[in-house]
Amino acid sequence: MVTYDFDSVIDRRNTNSLKYDFAVERGCPADVLPLWVADMDFRAAQSVLDALHTAVDHGIFGYSDVKEEYYRAVSSWFKKHFDWQTKSEWLIKTPGVVFALAMAIRAMTEPGDGILIQTPVYYPFYSVIKDNNRKLVENQLLYRDGRYEINFDDLEEKIQKERVKLFILCSPHNPVGRVWTKEELQRIGTICETYGVTVVSDEIHCDFAFPEHPHTTFAKACPRLEECSIVCTAPSKTFNLAGLQVSNIWIPNAKIRRKIQNEIDRSGYSQLNSLGLVAAKAAYESGEEWLLQCKDYLRGNLNFLRSFLQDKLPEIKLVEPEGTYFAWLDCSGLGLDRTELNDLIVNKAKLWLDAGHIFGEEASAFQRVVLACPRKTLEQALIQLEKAVRNT
Repeated sequence: MVTYDFDSVIDRRNTNSLKYDFAVERGCPADVLPLWVADMDFRAAQSVLDALHTAVDHGIFGYSDVKEEYYRAVSSWFKKHFDWQTKSEWLIKTPGVVFALAMAIRAMTEPGDGILIQTPVYYPFYSVIKDNNRKLVENQLLYRDGRYEINFDDLEEKIQKERVKLFILCSPHNPVGRVWTKEELQRIGTICETYGVTVVSDEIHCDFAFPEHPHTTFAKACPRLEECSIVCTAPSKTFNLAGLQVSNIWIPNAKIRRKIQNEIDRSGYSQLNSLGLVAAKAAYESGEEWLLQCKDYLRGNLNFLRSFLQDKLPEIKLVEPEGTYFAWLDCSGLGLDRTELNDLIVNKAKLWLDAGHIFGEEASAFQRVVLACPRKTLEQALIQLEKAVRNT
């Protein structure tokens, strides 16, 4: 068994890293410590690197696709880890989940149609709806006693009143860290079935649900809705392969699948990145041990963060996550407005985090921290934050 090193700090600067090399271009000082975008500061699994080396050594990077072995690798993963049995004909491969969301929006709705999201939520959900001239409908999550819950009354009212056609579900939820229970998913399903709403379930963080909060695939939780649901998955977050651009989108309904494939065809997109396909197959076939060790390390980072806040920054509250590798921090105890909080984080603490307001205006007192980094990096970030708070 390979024992993986998640402690070593790997210098990612000057590698065209969005996370490290574009601070100035995105409005931050050049010397900020970045814990924002959702990629990991960890090397990929050795089995993935070996597969990529073999492909590179072959030396030819022509147009590529995959055969049955690829489907078996991906489907076996979801059967083993989520007890969800897929079929090969359900699968459409896209370069990313957000691209798939755009294709679903164009294929399944018309300009002006209502599309519902649950806020605060991953900010590309907003832009992919607005940029395609659809009506954004928000079902704001309820924040009670440090935990987020679904406002089901508001959900049904919004779907009915706004004539919602499509619901983009974030499961597990980014950024608040909720892993929706089977019962919650079934209540969503019942409402959507009543009003004929298609559900697009973004499950890109499904492999980071904590054991005490198991992830349930929407299509499995609501088998009656399997034929009118689209389940979006990818190895990108799970195995740190985002730059290789491969996502696996499962669409059981043949009519919906043809509509979305036609929309992809109209976009001019065809074959995926050949190295991405190699990496994805290798990851699902032999990356499990890497992931298990990674998740143990991430849990350690979460525990370290929790203890640090309790001991040294009690004004900042951790919203306890049930999954993902994010920490969602409630900074309202600092008594700062949005501008002051941003100044504290960016200019005084010299940190590049994701400000809460980009996930929804109701979250302006929050910050999202990516925990997928060496503990030394996390510790340095928290030291800088503590110093900034104490000197304010």
